[in-house]
Parts: sequence; structure tokens; C-alpha cells
Amino acid sequence: MADSLADFTETTFEHDGTAHQVYRRGDGPAVIVMAEIPGITPKVAAFARRVVDAGFTVFMPVLFGTPGADVSPLTGVKVISGACISKEFAAFATKRTAPVTLWLRALAADAHASCGGPGVGAVGMCFTGGFALGMMVDERMLAPVLSQPSLPIGPMRSSKRSLQLAPDDLTRVKERAADGVCVLGLRFTGDFLSPGDRFARLREELGDAFIGVEIDSSKGNEFGIPKMAHSVLTEHFVDEPDHPTYKALEQVLAFFRDKLIVAAPG
Repeated sequence: MADSLADFTETTFEHDGTAHQVYRRGDGPAVIVMAEIPGITPKVAAFARRVVDAGFTVFMPVLFGTPGADVSPLTGVKVISGACISKEFAAFATKRTAPVTLWLRALAADAHASCGGPGVGAVGMCFTGGFALGMMVDERMLAPVLSQPSLPIGPMRSSKRSLQLAPDDLTRVKERAADGVCVLGLRFTGDFLSPGDRFARLREELGDAFIGVEIDSSKGNEFGIPKMAHSVLTEHFVDEPDHPTYKALEQVLAFFRDKLIVAAPG
């Protein structure tokens, strides 16, 4: 069933000649929620509301797809076909930061100015998963979350290990990691769209600043998670406290609280 998103405020944000719709809701420090293919589905919106309920202001940019539309195979194919050829996303580039990241950094800066707090958080999912890492170039990004990061696309080992960052941006990300900014990553172990090689590279480059959560989806796993499971926080999320996806969600929210909410003086 489609989601009207009626409880969100719809605005438009423009930067350097590029404009996208943005859905906003909540109070507190800003968190940018970037949807997976095919867009802001009901389950992506449900995740965003959980972030709002945890004490944050969510900004959901419309980077592709129809906001609120439910998932369908036809829609997914149409959206991913368009996204793959879009210059904004550079879906196949291994040593280039996606151009849309510049727009997202500007959105984060605007959100921080609006909401205050020590900085901004972000969640990227699948196609947008690595964009949160690219946003870390800006000092306002204090809590980047990479949920099943899937770009760049390609079967070669160079693609699977790529972080889709230009060399200068990777250097800056590593500097910020060395200064104490952590990166949280989520994936299922059997997910070929978000390969383990990419998490291995993140550990190599960022060391202890990368917190990798890899949920067992191998055959016969304790929770019956299918081998093809992909979307940790949305399509394959199970709303049961003992389930590993629920624990992953709790870890994401705790990460935001730890990095973005300033404790009142005691």
C-alpha cells in the first residue's frame, strides 16, 4: 500500500542549479535519509519515522522514483535503469565521488543551520549507501551510516572493493576518521550487491573507525534470513527485538544519539 507521506512537510532544496524535493519531519538534530531503489517506499518512510521518534529531524531527498509508491518489479527496473545512466550517480565509477554528493553536502549544511546541534547524521541505502561516506568530507557530517552500500556496480574486484571516492576525498575521509569520526556499515553476509570486499576495504582504510555489522544470511542461519536478503533497515527488516535486523536498527539509532545529541549539563 502506498504511503501519502502526509505527516512530512514537502519542500524543494536547490544548490548550484540542481533542485530536488525534500520531505522533512521531526525535531532535534538533522539526519539525512537517502532512499534505496526504487525510492521513498512505505518501508523507507517507516524507517524515517523511527528516526524521528528517536529525537531527530529527518530530511528525505527525492533522488529518484515516486515518493510514497510501493515496491513493484516494473518500477524497480525502470528506476534503476534511469539511475544507472544518470551523471549524478556515476554508478560504475571506481575512483570518482558521485556528483550528487556535492548537492547532499549542501543539503546537510542547510539542515544543520536549520536544526542546530553538533552536526548531522546520514543514512544511505543500497544505491545511495556510499553517499553518506562521501558526505563525510564535510565537517558537519558526524554520523554516517552505510546500509548495504552497492555502488559502484560491477563484477570486477576493483568495483567490489571500491568506496566510490575520488582520491582527495578518500584522504579527507581518512583524516576525519583519524580525528575520531566513526562510520557505521550494515550488510547481510550473502548479499552480492553489497560485497564483503567493500567492508574489508573500509576496515583497511578506516581501521577501528569503521564499525561493520554483518548479519548472517548463510544457509541454515538461526533466524531463517534468506540468502538473497539485501535491505537491512527496510524490506528485510523484522520488527522483533531478538532479530538481528532489529538490533541493527537499535545500533543505528544509538549511533545517532551518541554522535548528535549533546547531554545536558549534570
